[in-house]
Amino acid sequence: MNRRDALTTVALAGAAIAAAGTPAKADAPASTLDRIKRNGVLRVAVIVGQEPYFHKDLASNEWSGACIEMAKDIASKLGAKVETLESTWGNQILDLQADKVDLAFAVNPTPERALVIDFSTPILVHSFTVITKKGFAKPQTWAELNKPEVKIAVDIGSTHETIARRYCPKANILGFKNRDEAILAVATGRADCNVSLAVLSVSTLKKNPNLGDLAIPRPLLTLPTNMGIRAENDRRYKDFLSAWADYNRSMGQTREWMLKGFEAVGLTADDLPPEVQF
Repeated sequence: MNRRDALTTVALAGAAIAAAGTPAKADAPASTLDRIKRNGVLRVAVIVGQEPYFHKDLASNEWSGACIEMAKDIASKLGAKVETLESTWGNQILDLQADKVDLAFAVNPTPERALVIDFSTPILVHSFTVITKKGFAKPQTWAELNKPEVKIAVDIGSTHETIARRYCPKANILGFKNRDEAILAVATGRADCNVSLAVLSVSTLKKNPNLGDLAIPRPLLTLPTNMGIRAENDRRYKDFLSAWADYNRSMGQTREWMLKGFEAVGLTADDLPPEVQF
């Protein structure tokens, strides 16, 4: 073996040893968009009794509502079908983080949530309202509720709780596992009122007219509602959902889906206060 061949052999051996000693680079996780297209499934968080967003037929277990229509439209654009996972307003963020769902609807983009998930552009803008029990004076301002003797029922982890604690810190705020339990607390007199988004409040009172009254305290508090997704480096899924949200909102399609969702509880556009925006 001549000197040149010897040097080549040594170089090749060294490269082999280096390769053997270097751990293989882990494959980068598949993006949400790629996985949806590959599996043909869009996993969506759904919440019982939250018309006009979600409605579950207890006889057939079939889901309907504005967000179900939206999910089906999104899935059709991706060549996928919708798969649902029952959740709550507070837990759907955790479900996103745990990779149980690919999409959560009607998520308010708070700074705290922005640290752990990402958002599309808004689907629509909401106002916060109060459902008061029978006999409880309808508040004209949030300050009227900010008293130690006032009991406010909220669902833990929701933006409803955030608003109650922000504007009524002196009140006795009662946290419940989900919104249905918070509403039940008002119905049974354990709480004086419940803080909810306007679209949910009007549906609740339509289904339970004897529950109490709707109040829209001042200052009028509004917050956009968006779609929540997992945070990832690949921006295609987020950009697609944002373009989808902007397009359907500007074309009036989002309003049509919302009005169709309100039909489940017998509400029409004429029944909705002006604070309920689409």
